[in-house]
Amino acid sequence: MSTDEFGGLTEHVRELAEGHTTSEALVARAVERIEASQGTINAFRWVRSEEALAEAREADRRLAAGERLPLLGVPVAVKDDTDVAGLPTLFGCQGDIVAAGSDGEATRRLRAAGAVIVGKTNSCELGQWPFTEGPAFGATRNPWSTDHTPGGSSGGSAAAVAAGLVPAALGSDGAGSIRIPSAWTHLVGIKPQRGRVSLHPYSDAFQGLAVNGPLARTVADAALLLDVVQGPHPEDLHRPDAIDASTAARREPGRLRIALAWRPPLTLTRTGPHPEVRRAVTGIAEALARLGHHVEEARPRYGLIGLSFVPRATAGVAEVAALHPEPALLDPRTRSAMRSGKRLGGRVVRAARAREARQHARIGEIFDGRGFDVVLAPTTATPPPRIGTFDHLGAWRTNAVMAAACPYAWPWNVLGWPGVNVPAGLTADGLPVGAQLLGPAGSEETLISLAAQLEADQRWYEKRPHAPGISRSTPVEQ
Repeated sequence: MSTDEFGGLTEHVRELAEGHTTSEALVARAVERIEASQGTINAFRWVRSEEALAEAREADRRLAAGERLPLLGVPVAVKDDTDVAGLPTLFGCQGDIVAAGSDGEATRRLRAAGAVIVGKTNSCELGQWPFTEGPAFGATRNPWSTDHTPGGSSGGSAAAVAAGLVPAALGSDGAGSIRIPSAWTHLVGIKPQRGRVSLHPYSDAFQGLAVNGPLARTVADAALLLDVVQGPHPEDLHRPDAIDASTAARREPGRLRIALAWRPPLTLTRTGPHPEVRRAVTGIAEALARLGHHVEEARPRYGLIGLSFVPRATAGVAEVAALHPEPALLDPRTRSAMRSGKRLGGRVVRAARAREARQHARIGEIFDGRGFDVVLAPTTATPPPRIGTFDHLGAWRTNAVMAAACPYAWPWNVLGWPGVNVPAGLTADGLPVGAQLLGPAGSEETLISLAAQLEADQRWYEKRPHAPGISRSTPVEQ
């Protein structure tokens, strides 16, 4: 495949190294497509057009001189909760916020690998919701259907990659915010182990719930981006040992015992998977069994894990919202979460975090006691909602609708363990849905290897969206 708008990271790296294209050409095309799609997809909050082109020309000079780095000259994007020197980190908010004086650690590592950061992608306000809409920037739309959300909170990153604007992007995941939009835009999204990718200068963000990770169209591309950005800052609290994600993506996983978990943790919504989600995830389970794995229905012992999640999540929102210079500009639902976070902070949130070791033991029993290697579950309970579904809802109603649509992802944030969304197919209406592969602490290599084996069987990367302002070249394959 030649480098077209849907070329991936690994393809771009190879084409640049072999002299078949230039960084300037790749970046110029990315910038052109970003700007052309803003009226339809609206994936970006900031576009670094001139700076990125200048950096691309410098990358071409370095390539011509024989220099090689993992991503030298390749365009990528980061979510607007990640500091990029010279740009404000608005994180979905309105208002005037001072530009970051230096790059965050993940940005620094991207630049050190030679990547060209073309811009910062949209997020819902402070990353709270599974949709990417708000008064600050409007609505980010799903390239598979512009009437629907790409999900959130990393919806801008997901839309940018799914639309072929960039080959891969960074997102963040505090309750499913990489996995949910990956599911709803037909992408591979990796939520790494807590601490795998530094959040510095935001230490222990959202009370340890949040992590950064990649969104891409293939497992190899997501693994390469993870390898580039992984590693701690000296001030980080969580410092897991390094992994080799790219090598994992190239090897067989061996025969694994996989628990198919249909029931989500208690959310008080009585939610279950939509029939088309159940059909799609069943198809993934059948594919895994055909590939030689033992697949059996089983459920982690979640207990009342929500009693730990809610104080940590709301306290995290309160901490981040307190940094905003104009709190009156924040969404009323954000201000409600701030009030809850203040009430549940301090002793309550400390008690919630103290329960994590017991939760590791209880939920981890599915691995350590029952002998499963991986949990397979729906990533979401529903296909992507329509744009505007959450408009005019109060805080309580937003949370209830959100919990019903997305009850499966957030427990792994409480645990700090890794998970990978894989595309599970399309609904009858052509909307993507996903399945997540979940593992115990430090299990990214197993999950990535399994996802790569599944990708070779399913070939999901051959399906591409065909939305206005995206691409005239390849229609979606139903």
